[in-house]
Amino acid sequence: MIRELKLEVEGTTVLIPVRAQPKSSKNQIDGIHDGRLKVCVTQAPEKGKANKALLKVIQEGLKLKRSQIELYKGETSSLKVFCITDISLDELQRRVAEALNLEE
Repeated sequence: MIRELKLEVEGTTVLIPVRAQPKSSKNQIDGIHDGRLKVCVTQAPEKGKANKALLKVIQEGLKLKRSQIELYKGETSSLKVFCITDISLDELQRRVAEALNLEE
């Protein structure tokens, strides 16, 4: 299942596609759908609140430092791309699998 996630590597950066689900009942990483990491947040998509919440959920779920992650594309879209630095593709896949309680 983890192989379905369409990660892209650009130098020392990994781009992770995300499908945002604002106004959800929980803040959580909820699986992989259509090649994207599905992330649910309770915040409404207004004034960047949902984006901040998404960033926090991904950061905590994948055990990243705040300096390692930023929104790369899709500020006003539910389809977003986050840029993650200083991590190998293998390590990021391992952390995603761990966050989703999947075995490789």
